Amino acid sequence: MSKINQLINSWPKGSVKLSLELTKKGYPPDLIKIYVQSGWLEPIGYGVYKLASDSVEWYGGIYALQMQKGSNIHPGGKTALILKGYSHYLSNSINRVDLFGNKAGLLPKWFKDNDWGTQITYMQTKMFDYSNVKYYVSILHKDFELFISSPELAAMEMLSLIPKGQSFDDAAKIMEGLTTLRPQLIQNLLEECNSIKVRRLFLFIAEKHDHEWLKELNLEKIDLGSGKRVIVENGVLDKKYQITIPREYAE
Repeated sequence: MSKINQLINSWPKGSVKLSLELTKKGYPPDLIKIYVQSGWLEPIGYGVYKLASDSVEWYGGIYALQMQKGSNIHPGGKTALILKGYSHYLSNSINRVDLFGNKAGLLPKWFKDNDWGTQITYMQTKMFDYSNVKYYVSILHKDFELFISSPELAAMEMLSLIPKGQSFDDAAKIMEGLTTLRPQLIQNLLEECNSIKVRRLFLFIAEKHDHEWLKELNLEKIDLGSGKRVIVENGVLDKKYQITIPREYAE
C-alpha cells in the first residue's frame, strides 16, 4: 500500500491533523506539500490539514488539540450536557459551543480563525484542575473519541456562566433533570472548586430540586466563604446561601 493510501486509510474521518503529528508518523513537510498540491490534503490553517474530500466540524479541531497536543481544552457546561443526552428540556441542536480550559490553555489561531458553522466561546479558568482525567467522559463522533466534561463538572461550569453567558432559569431547569449524578465526584468537585459563587449556586439549586444525591454529600467539607454574592440583579437574597436569586425561586 502506498504511503498516501496508508495515511488516508488511517485518518479518522471528520478530524484534522497537525504537521507535528504528521512528521512523527513519517510524513515530513515536503511530502505533505506534495500531497496538498496533488489534491489529497487541504490546509485549514498554518500546519493543520484535513482530507481534501472530507468535511470537518469543531469536534475534529478539538480532537486534534486533545489527542495530538495533549490539551485539556474541552466541551463543557451546557454543551457537554447536550452531548451526553440531557436534552429532555434542552434542544438537541448545539447553537453555541462552550469550551473550557485552564489559564495556560491557549486556543490556537487556526482554530479561532476557522468558521466551524456555530458560535464558539472559550473560558480560560482556574476554577478546576483540568488535568484530572476523572472529571471527563468520552463520546464517539464519526471515527474518533472526544473528551468532554462529565455531567457533574458540566453542571458547575454551566453555573459559572450565570448571568452573562447563561440564564439562571435555564440552568435551574437543566439541573432538575440531573438526578443520577455521582455524589463522590460532586463532593470532590465542590471541595476543589475555586468559585464560591458556583459552590453556593450548585447547592442552592440542588436543594430546590431535592435531589437524592445531595443527601450523600458531606457539606461540612465544602467551603462556602463569607459575605453576599449578587447573582442576578434585582433579585431576592437567599439567607442560607447569601446569594441573590430570581424572585420566583425564593421560598
